[in-house]
Amino acid sequence: MNELTKCLNEWNATIEALGQGKQTILIRKYGTTLNEFLLYPTVSYALKDNVLDSFQEQDFAKNNLLPAGENGEYEVKYYATVENVIEKPSSRIGAFNKFHIWTRDHVKNYLGRKPAQIWILRVYKLDEPQMLKRNRGMRYANVDKPVKLEGKPIISDDKFNKLKEEILNTK
Repeated sequence: MNELTKCLNEWNATIEALGQGKQTILIRKYGTTLNEFLLYPTVSYALKDNVLDSFQEQDFAKNNLLPAGENGEYEVKYYATVENVIEKPSSRIGAFNKFHIWTRDHVKNYLGRKPAQIWILRVYKLDEPQMLKRNRGMRYANVDKPVKLEGKPIISDDKFNKLKEEILNTK
């Protein structure tokens, strides 16, 4: 069985949206060279005063702003595989609103005029969530011990394949 220490630093509410099947994509200014990674929850974004204004589903975000953990150790419950990365002009990003929990304005402000790199992710729930620390890293980091990639997909194969096709065909 594969083990992994590489993780993507991401805001906890986004990780929970991915982990609960409310979100299938990540929108970035950059692509990725990784095929798989742990989803490591961060708290920095949750400390901003206007954070809830950034979410389409404010109650969901409010209930999932902070990850479980203490003393720099946080619960890692999910990992993801990158199924595809597509590039779209920032002017077309509104067509992807139903695939993520962020507001259109938040995404547009984040991207500016840069094209969007849309990562289509297949997310899995770990059979055994882990309390982990990570080293410093802007986008990616490493956790303090290897994690076995044993888990079940959040979304069934059929549903995921339909979502992926819909995302790839979004103009």
